[in-house]
Amino acid sequence: MAKYRKSRVDTAFAEACSAIVRDIKDPRVSGVLISILSADVSADLKFAKVYYSVYGQHDEKELAKGLKSAVPFVRSRIAEELNLRITPEIQFVRDDGIRRGAEISALLKQIEPELAAADAREAAEQQARENSAEDEDA
Repeated sequence: MAKYRKSRVDTAFAEACSAIVRDIKDPRVSGVLISILSADVSADLKFAKVYYSVYGQHDEKELAKGLKSAVPFVRSRIAEELNLRITPEIQFVRDDGIRRGAEISALLKQIEPELAAADAREAAEQQARENSAEDEDA
């Protein structure tokens, strides 16, 4: 499959999954804000990994079980929405990139005052070196 076609299939699959996941009635899934980040459909269209992220408080194990039990529903809806030769077997994979990014951002905000103080000390030392160099030249 050409790269541009694979990219289009991946994007369409992810968009369709995003809409379908909102319609899941399973209480383990319906009360949680799930964001579908991307999808990776194999070249032969037999398998698809759907990467998702979750916001808010939830039980990770129960959510994973709920998504796994909803796979037949998602597959049937994908078959209705997308015109693919084969409807792929779906595997939901949690992607914690957003959460890790937020944690890193929080850590950087914690050390920001220390970095500002270090920059101020360095600037003062540089100014002192320049003043002493001017005194020696005079």
